[in-house]
Amino acid sequence: MCPLLRLLVVSVIAIVSSAHAQPVFKKVLFLGNSITKHGPKADIDWSGNWGMAASAEAKDYVHVFTKSLTDKQGAAPEVLVKNIADFERAYAGYDITGKLKEPIDFAADLIVLAIGENVPALKSADDATKLQASVTQLLKAVKGDRKPVILVRSCFWANEAKDAALKRACDDVGGIYVDLGTLSKDKTLYGRAEREFKNAGVANHPGDKGMAAIAEALMKALP
Repeated sequence: MCPLLRLLVVSVIAIVSSAHAQPVFKKVLFLGNSITKHGPKADIDWSGNWGMAASAEAKDYVHVFTKSLTDKQGAAPEVLVKNIADFERAYAGYDITGKLKEPIDFAADLIVLAIGENVPALKSADDATKLQASVTQLLKAVKGDRKPVILVRSCFWANEAKDAALKRACDDVGGIYVDLGTLSKDKTLYGRAEREFKNAGVANHPGDKGMAAIAEALMKALP
């Protein structure tokens, strides 16, 4: 092969390889609720400080996902996990820049939003519009002027109205929507299917198998 042709082939290979190169995420932000992280709470017999109903920290979806991501890209990302259940319960007028300064300043290049379960029932189209607007505002705040990959998952306990609002907010910021709609139908994914809990609310959270299913769905959605 002549030198010129060899150079041309090498250049083409380099371009193709670059086009198919997987992004390496250096900072991953998880914004969620008790499924993402919940500290010890004696009155509900929960002693963990990780995703509720997982048997250990390494078994919750945050840590399963992070391990899978590390294995995939060959480097462990810096991770920030934040419970924003207070946003869910009072999203209208929520002080996003004031209360979420740490996640905003973290400047993640991969953002995972896993909320919805604690949002009060949406009783009207206006409620849904307000939720969408608030979630969009939240995502824009943590996104900043960067171009991070954003994953927004639907509720673990499927809810058509909430999930639709979350999807619209996700679309507003160019995110990737991850539909978990079928998971809640599989009763083997609940914590109560794996071990006994004194509190029914804790038992209703995803167990190890459910957490793994959430992590797998998020990993499959990555570009």
